[in-house]
Amino acid sequence: MATKIVKDCVSELVRRNYKIAFAESATAGRFAHELALVKNSGFVLLGGIVCYDVKVKTSILGVAEDLIATYTPESAEVTRALAENLRERFDADIYVAVTGLASPGGSETDDKPVGTMFLHILTPQGYAAQREIFSGSQEEILLQAIDRGCELIIKKLHP
Repeated sequence: MATKIVKDCVSELVRRNYKIAFAESATAGRFAHELALVKNSGFVLLGGIVCYDVKVKTSILGVAEDLIATYTPESAEVTRALAENLRERFDADIYVAVTGLASPGGSETDDKPVGTMFLHILTPQGYAAQREIFSGSQEEILLQAIDRGCELIIKKLHP
């Protein structure tokens, strides 16, 4: 069941007649899925690209390989490129990109531990970017990142 903030986000998008699209790495489609659980989401949810693998980031979403090599696939820089390049693939009002480390085995370091998530959201009112470290199980980390993404969208739409 979707959280209140996810429901509020969908309601705001419906109210504005805004369409939303996703480039999801760490969340692997879960962000779009959570929105799809909300009444009237069909009016706003266009779809998304799951870009868990680096080759999907580069070949389908056009992220430069040198950007990934310099900053890692789970970084603010790559997340921004994903959101910006998503505009070439969808005709939406809101573009959301998510990367991060919800479980061990990525580019985690002491400065970027498991739980670090990156969000980059493009809206007609500008962009919002967030780097945050969440805790809990892999699923809890993903759900917290989704809720934070919805909060960022709502805040950006209501400056």
